[in-house]
Amino acid sequence: MTHCPNCNEKIEEGFEVCWKCNYSLTEQKIIEFPDEDASSRNLNCLRCCVSMLYSGKFKFHEGVNPGVFGNIFEIFLNRESFDLYSCPKCGKIEFFRPLNK
Repeated sequence: MTHCPNCNEKIEEGFEVCWKCNYSLTEQKIIEFPDEDASSRNLNCLRCCVSMLYSGKFKFHEGVNPGVFGNIFEIFLNRESFDLYSCPKCGKIEFFRPLNK
């Protein structure tokens, strides 16, 4: 076992990056990893293998607004939100659960 020169955490044999501070033993610096958000997913279309485009987060609800009491009955509706991706080549659309709600 080795120790991280940056934070002194134990690093098991075979690992090149400290799990605690992201210090790379081979590059001798802290590596910045990009944050995972919805637009950073790398998805390919299942039909034509083209990279899909993130179109945003869409919110849907089940049910209808029954007239005057529409606002009151809104609390009983099931609401879901999904990330929408579309293929620029064939037009296929896919929905995914958001990574962060």
